[in-house]
Amino acid sequence: MVLSPPAPALGVPALEQAYEDCRVETERWAKTFYLGTLLMPPAKRRAIWAIYVWCRRTDELMDSPEAQALPVAELSARLDAWEQRTRELFAGQVRDGLDRVMADVIEHYPQPLEAYLEMIEGQRMDLAKHRYSDFAELKQYCFRVAGTVGLMTQEVMGLDPAYTTAPWSERPDTSEAAVALGIANQLTNILRDVGEDRGRGRIYLPQEDLQRFGYSEAELMAGTLNENWRALMAFQLERARDWFARSEAGVRWLAPDARWPVWTSLRLYRGILDAIERLNYDVFNHRAYVPRVGKLMDLPLSYLIAQAR
Repeated sequence: MVLSPPAPALGVPALEQAYEDCRVETERWAKTFYLGTLLMPPAKRRAIWAIYVWCRRTDELMDSPEAQALPVAELSARLDAWEQRTRELFAGQVRDGLDRVMADVIEHYPQPLEAYLEMIEGQRMDLAKHRYSDFAELKQYCFRVAGTVGLMTQEVMGLDPAYTTAPWSERPDTSEAAVALGIANQLTNILRDVGEDRGRGRIYLPQEDLQRFGYSEAELMAGTLNENWRALMAFQLERARDWFARSEAGVRWLAPDARWPVWTSLRLYRGILDAIERLNYDVFNHRAYVPRVGKLMDLPLSYLIAQAR
């Protein structure tokens, strides 16, 4: 999809400044993710920053401190307006700096509008759905709010010419692996943020899993740490690791300049699961994260892994 150059809009920053604003915001709010983007060529990293900020803006419609105080009807109206604005963006209408960089991304890396609309649908799920009966329901939510990111970014990542240049080559489809990585990341977010989400009245852990491990909703809301909780969390961590493993198969198809950053982001985000284990699953009183020194030490290993196809 190629857009005609958008008409200048009053007060819209220049393209370079708008990209710099996206870089600053990404660095501030997504440190592990940001580190991975720095391993990409400039054009690709800028596109990823723009997509990240669009996704963050979408999330903030529901989860910003200001949004938490708004009634459901107003939040719903916000999402409706954001959907309309997104459709107009894909039609070439530019209102601000984020629109300007996104229009540039759409021009250079064709984007599926459906993925953006699905993410908005994921935010709509948070309006009324605060419990998930089983993993099938949770998987749908994870696809919408995070698996879609894989679909948004796969054109930016690109494919390795070694797999596409021969006349007999079939273009590999990285969509399944890209979605799997997004789901793995979202499952990791859910496990890391159990304590924070309970404060919003949300429990993303499937109800059937709580019942299976004999851990009640009341215990979760109270932050109770016992053996049932640890067994429940160990099970959830293994599920998340399985989704990371599913995503690995698709990394080898990516363009050489994308494999290292993707491997780095994958491994560092998966490292949050190890951090949860080191906390003995106490995500009520502590936030699991990968220390900066651990991130830097992983870079050479991720580089070596990325060299193999």
